[in-house]
Order: sequence, then C-alpha cells, then structure tokens
Amino acid sequence: MSVLNRSEMISIYVDGSCLENQNVDQNTPAAWGLVVVSGDNGLGKGNGEIVEELFGNVVTSPSDKKYLGAAVGSNNTAELSGFAEALRWLLIEGSDIPAVIRTDSLYAGNLATGKWKPKANKKLVESLQKLWIEVSSIRDVEWEHVKAHRGHRWNERADHLALRCAQRTSPIPLSFWKPGQR
Repeated sequence: MSVLNRSEMISIYVDGSCLENQNVDQNTPAAWGLVVVSGDNGLGKGNGEIVEELFGNVVTSPSDKKYLGAAVGSNNTAELSGFAEALRWLLIEGSDIPAVIRTDSLYAGNLATGKWKPKANKKLVESLQKLWIEVSSIRDVEWEHVKAHRGHRWNERADHLALRCAQRTSPIPLSFWKPGQR
C-alpha cells in the first residue's frame, strides 16, 4: 500500500478510547493518544525512535479553542479527534518529510480521506477532511490500517495514552511501559 520511503518518513500512530460507548453525551469520557516515531518500518516490532507523545480529551464545547466539531465523547469521536490531532501536529512540525498516519480505525482513515461519507459526526469529519487536504497540499501523507491489540508496539502505546487520558490517570512512562500494558 505504501509508496513512501519508510526510512525517510515520519510515522504517527493514533488511537482513541471511550470508557462508555452506549448512551454517550458531551460529558462521556473519551480521549485520543498519538505517538510520533522516526525510523519506523511499520511492522510493529517497535523500531524507530519516539519523537513525541501527545494525548488529550475529546473536546465537545464549541467555545474551546481546540474544538473540532465533536458533539459527544465516543469511541468514534476519539478516533477521529486523534487522527485530526496527528494532522495538526504535521502542520505545526512544518517540514516536508513524508508522513504516514497509522490507525486501527478504518472509520477514521476512510472518513479523513473522503473515501467514506459520514453518517454521523459530520462537523468533526468536515474539520478532519479540511486538515487532510491542507496537510496533503504541503507534504506527502498517507494513512495505513494496523490491527488493534495485536502487539504492535507503537499502536499499543497510542492505545495506552488514550485509555489513561480517558481514565484521567497519568500514562506509564515509556521506560517502564511494556506493550499490551493498558
């Protein structure tokens, strides 16, 4: 699938987490996590070096400056928000180094690129698609699907960051964390 030179690119792993996924509303705890890695080959063995780790809550308040359009906290809005934050990171980082965003959410990847049409979360998807267009106009970027909870080190780390943020607890520092540890 990839046309980018893997040795000379940035990989960003994103994941979302929601503590409840039924009867969600704007106060349902949901969060995203992302891990920026250089020198990663995408095979899940954990090669490469972490450049940055970020995590945050799904923002549902239109008055918040980080608001992207999420009306509720849910697993889907967390996945979409994480993908959008990866694109924001690429804009701020500002280089022209090719990038790949890796996610275990086909939903987020296909909506970001416009391959799928949204049935829900339309405002959030609109913001996400605008970010995708903006980033892809200044650098080569693509996305790849990775299987969830299969021991892929960086995907597992993004999952850990998102879950801990949703739980309102600090993530385990990377030096003590082991893949699969939630």
